[in-house]
Amino acid sequence: MDERQLRVLRELGELGSVTAVAEALRVTPSAISQQLRLLQRSIPVPLTERAGRRLVLTAAGQALADAAIGVETALARARHTIEEYAEEPAGTVSLAAFHSGAAAFYPLLLRRLRAPDSPRLALHDEDVAQADFPPLTRVHDLVVAHRLEHAPPWPRTATVTPLLREPLDIALPVGHPLAARSVLTAEDVAGEPWISVHDGFPLLATVDAISAAAGRRVEIVHRVNEIAVVAEVVAAGGGIALLPRWTSRPHPGVVLRALDGIEVHRHIDVLHRPERTARRAVRTVLRELLAAADTVRGHGAG
Repeated sequence: MDERQLRVLRELGELGSVTAVAEALRVTPSAISQQLRLLQRSIPVPLTERAGRRLVLTAAGQALADAAIGVETALARARHTIEEYAEEPAGTVSLAAFHSGAAAFYPLLLRRLRAPDSPRLALHDEDVAQADFPPLTRVHDLVVAHRLEHAPPWPRTATVTPLLREPLDIALPVGHPLAARSVLTAEDVAGEPWISVHDGFPLLATVDAISAAAGRRVEIVHRVNEIAVVAEVVAAGGGIALLPRWTSRPHPGVVLRALDGIEVHRHIDVLHRPERTARRAVRTVLRELLAAADTVRGHGAG
């Protein structure tokens, strides 16, 4: 039995005929009869009987119709509860982001969501390969993820809200001979020792593209994922690296230079399951992420 069938039974008890029930519910009499037949299949005793040309409830049918009032009342309360939950402005929102994205966006969000009726943030850092970002939407309301320009798109199972298309620059130690140039080429940088990410992470494909453009394999001497650590290693003379222009914090010992001839951008997007934004609190955080992206784009993460 389901809610519609119980509603039909209840209305039959009150209105006294299939035709009257059909008019009240704005359906055809045959649709009402079908719902009654489906309900009867799950009940071991007759619920209705003929009284002349009319179909009326049996004693068992009337007992179930009376019980249907309690069912409808409970369901109405449940709907009201979920509506209140969905519209709660200060509900908790779980947000995950890769490390540099978290460093850029989390402080801005925390400052923007200080009002008493603002959503409560539950922040997480997730440093994962590109393919592992979409599964995080199972456990988090919103996931800030990144992928390279020509990487495979996100799967259709996730809803995608773009935040940034961020340039990637060559990071050099202050005083490096190449730092005197404003723009570099693949040939300029291919002979330098490199600091890159671990296998499977987005930035590695761009290093491979530099190798291809220069016609020689670059030497990767260090494997570091955390951008703040990469900047420290670059500043100490450990090699050069690719760093994002807006979401990496400025370092006094590092200069960034644009790379010419290769498409060096990454997309920063918010991934979520469609049903998550049924909640007002999640929609609010998503809106604030978009506003924060404008700040990051305009002023950098610092």
